Formats: sequence, C-alpha cells, structure tokens
Amino acid sequence: MTRNVPSSQEPRSGAALTLEDVTLTYPDGDRPLTALDAVSLAVAPGELVAVAGPSGSGKSSLLAVAATLLRPGAGRVTVAGRDTARMTDRERTALRRERIGIVFQQANLLPSLTAEEQLLAVTHLRGGRVREARGRAGELLESVGLDAAKRRRRPHRLSGGERQRVNIARALFGGPAVLLVDEPTSALDHERGERVVELLADVTRRHRTATVLVTHDRALLGRADRVLVMRDGRLAEA
Repeated sequence: MTRNVPSSQEPRSGAALTLEDVTLTYPDGDRPLTALDAVSLAVAPGELVAVAGPSGSGKSSLLAVAATLLRPGAGRVTVAGRDTARMTDRERTALRRERIGIVFQQANLLPSLTAEEQLLAVTHLRGGRVREARGRAGELLESVGLDAAKRRRRPHRLSGGERQRVNIARALFGGPAVLLVDEPTSALDHERGERVVELLADVTRRHRTATVLVTHDRALLGRADRVLVMRDGRLAEA
C-alpha cells in the first residue's frame, strides 16, 4: 500500500517550495479523476528532489501545480514564502515569471535565434534592458558548458544535449527560487542524459534553487538529494 510522504518531507520553515495536502481532480465521465491525492512536499534552496513514477501517476500534475499553472482543489502551494492561493491570476503570472524557472521536456528554442539570443529574448519580453543582460547571458551559458562559439549558434547547429543546456540556462536567467524540470533527458541517449542531470545537480547547488526533477529513468536518480515516487496521485518515499 502506497503511503503519503511522512512528516519529514512535509512543509517546513526555510523551504523555497512547499505543497501542503494538495489535491487536484479532473472531470472524467461520471466520476472525477484524482490526479493528486493530499500531496505534501517541501524543497529547500540548493536541494534537488527527483520524482519518479509511471505514466499517468500524477508527475505532470505535480509540476503544473508547483508552477502555479493549475490551482489545486484543496491544499496550499507556497513559492518563495508566498501563498499562491491568495494571489490573483496576474500575480501568479508575475510570480512564475520572476521566481519560477521551468525546463520543459523539449527545449522549444526559437529556430531563428542564437543560443545567447534565446536568453536575451526573455529580457526583452520582461521589458528589461537587453544590453545590460548580455553579460549575464554569456556567464550563464558558459556555466552550463557552452563556449563562445556555440553561444553564437542557432539551434539546428547544436546537439540535443547542447540545446537542453540552453534550455536550462534560459530557465535560470531570471534568478528563480524554484526550478521545475520535466523529463529533460527523454530525447537524449543515456550518456548525454547523465551529463544533463549532473549539470542540473550542479546548478541547483550553485544557484541555490529548490529543484524538482521529474523523470522516468531510474538510472539517472543517483545525483538527487532525495528520490520520491508518484503512484496513483500519491507521493511516497522511494
């Protein structure tokens, strides 16, 4: 029998991300489908938590709620000390933009932009000064292993692993408190996948993000500080 994560994993002071007894349901014919069942989780700054589990177990719903993209039917989500239940839609959008970084399964890079320009586009969308952000973009791309030549390349001239590194740098560009990572190695071979997860562990500690990594590949879980498992919408220790 799957049990909820015990009290040692429940929200505690100092956590950058907390979920408290979060429940999420979807309409499904005559009966609602419970995607998240009283889930509690706390992730501290500089901590990498991996969440494994089969398809349909609730992993994607967990990330969507943590990212404030979905409102839970019950429970509370707190990001960087802010209770998201009390926010308007506009406030939640601003919180995502300023305090949450998301690394998607596919890099989804703009084909016409270089690696560096992918990050600078974020500054442009936020109304910031692109010239002042250029140095920060270069530093971040260097920190994820892209040299000056590769920073000037467009996505079609980068490998799958390099594109995912740009994806990670872009998510970190705003200095998020929380980093949410959705199956970042699904399009990579095992060796490149290992390097990406090693990079995520490194940037989590260097940038002091509270990182939640969802993955189906249990062979990549060794770099995580904690490993949890989703089963039928409930979160349990591995």
